[in-house]
Amino acid sequence: MAIRSVVLRRRVADLETAAAFYEKLTGEPASRFAFAGLELAATGPFPLFAGPDEAAGRFAGVAATLTVADLDAAVAGARAAGAEVVAGPAETPDGRRAVLRHPDGGVFEYVGA
Repeated sequence: MAIRSVVLRRRVADLETAAAFYEKLTGEPASRFAFAGLELAATGPFPLFAGPDEAAGRFAGVAATLTVADLDAAVAGARAAGAEVVAGPAETPDGRRAVLRHPDGGVFEYVGA
């Protein structure tokens, strides 16, 4: 299993203001979408989200997003090493994802093909 990148999630109070800042910082337009009761904007390595506490709490509980080449192989490898599948694999607006709890208690989203 090869992890291609790691990005930390960021909850913001004002998604429009935060997205405008990160668009200027990265020079890239934000990809905007709704997911699981939240509004999201992703630009470069910065996934930003805003929404009600209940939905945001579930999303914020994930420490980081790990991009992998082969999601099924990554999930199988992580499970074999002792991780627990919390959710997925499932299709999302940005591709396939799964959420896993590592043996140390850390919760990570895996995204890949």
